Amino acid sequence: MSTPILPAPEAPVAPFPWIPRWRTLLTSLAMARDPIGNLNRAHAAGGDTVGLHLGGIRPCYVTRDPALVQHILQKNHRRYLKSDLTHGLVRYIGRGLLTNEGADWLRQRRLIQPGFHRQRLAGLTRLMQAAAEDWTQELRQLTAAGPALVDIHEAMTRVAFRIIAQATFGTSMSDAERNRLSDVLTQIQAFYVRTIRQPYLRPWLQGTGSYRRHEALSLELRELVRGYIRQRQATGPTAATHDDLLQMLLDARYEDTGEPMTEERLVDEANILLLAGHETSANALSWLFYLLATHPEAAARIREERQAAGLMERPPKFEELAQLPYSMQVIQETMRLYPPAWILDRVALEDDEFQGRPIPKGTLFSLYVYGLHRHPDLWPEPNAFRPERFGPGAQPAVPAYGYLPFGGGPRLCIGNHFALTEIQLVLLETLQHFSLEPASEATVVPVPLVTLRPQEGVFLRFARLR
Repeated sequence: MSTPILPAPEAPVAPFPWIPRWRTLLTSLAMARDPIGNLNRAHAAGGDTVGLHLGGIRPCYVTRDPALVQHILQKNHRRYLKSDLTHGLVRYIGRGLLTNEGADWLRQRRLIQPGFHRQRLAGLTRLMQAAAEDWTQELRQLTAAGPALVDIHEAMTRVAFRIIAQATFGTSMSDAERNRLSDVLTQIQAFYVRTIRQPYLRPWLQGTGSYRRHEALSLELRELVRGYIRQRQATGPTAATHDDLLQMLLDARYEDTGEPMTEERLVDEANILLLAGHETSANALSWLFYLLATHPEAAARIREERQAAGLMERPPKFEELAQLPYSMQVIQETMRLYPPAWILDRVALEDDEFQGRPIPKGTLFSLYVYGLHRHPDLWPEPNAFRPERFGPGAQPAVPAYGYLPFGGGPRLCIGNHFALTEIQLVLLETLQHFSLEPASEATVVPVPLVTLRPQEGVFLRFARLR
């Protein structure tokens, strides 16, 4: 009797369309040079969720599906953590709120959250306004003889870093130290992103000493921050006079033990505040002024709104910012078109499923926020600058999990209100005294590192209004 021939078992079906590995390997250099353009083409061809190999090596699903993004970030968030793509930053900036996970992250979040409540934010508003006035004073000097060209990202990086450095450490940090900290953080993130997008270069980077050089930069960053922490601790009883984020970190006590943070943990959290606190705002402000330079009607409407609110003769107080909703709509639309956190990563901790599709343990997802924000099915005229999208009663309404400038779910950025407040204050102070226009008609290209920056050398022309 012959043995029956059994059919071969079916190969597991991928839950989403997949781009062949050979193709992503061949296009890995193009992906490294232009990830946004290549991801947009992949979604146009394969749908809202497509599989590919990062650098031609690492399997990953990239999604711009708001339902899947909500599933991962909110509905089933306990089954997903940030992947080693984010955790690798621990090597350079430590294990703070951005890079931490699990119960330890939740413990730190609960400890630090009160530092960003409305009362403290209202106090920090004075510091933000002072930095905004320093910026406009600089512009007055530049425009003394007439309109002046300004490298907007370079300028906004200085403004945003001044704000977060002073909000964190008070006013004791010098301009030279602030500039050095900002430069170190920029070098570290550019190098780290390169190791992610082109993993095949890691042996060469190791052999040429690039890892060693950037670890030295990380050590320089930590020791500078540690010095400020020790300087503050040494002031003893007078520390109570400080009303900044460092003092908040020093005064915080864990509910379960009553103990303060260790020095290493303080350094970690301060590093995260510096990185996340200036990157988001610097980029958002740069894109904001770029868009207003090309849309002067929006800048005029912001001035008219402030005039109607009776706030032209003095800076608005924290509680008065809500009287200027159009200025916030402009900021929201800017962060839709150019989200600072343009992509997020998560990995499945266990088997899961989404709409009947199996998601095996270990599946890596890249949540393509830039693609969500410009999805043609979610946003009419997705590439157009239309602040009215965020006005009261706007139709269509802002889609759930289709707008995530600060992430979503339990890991929504802790500093989102801080960032929006400083951006609004810098915007209002600038437009009160200056007009602006592009210096050229060239299209500005986004540079997607850890955050979404404009290309270098974007100049705007500023002129005095009065």
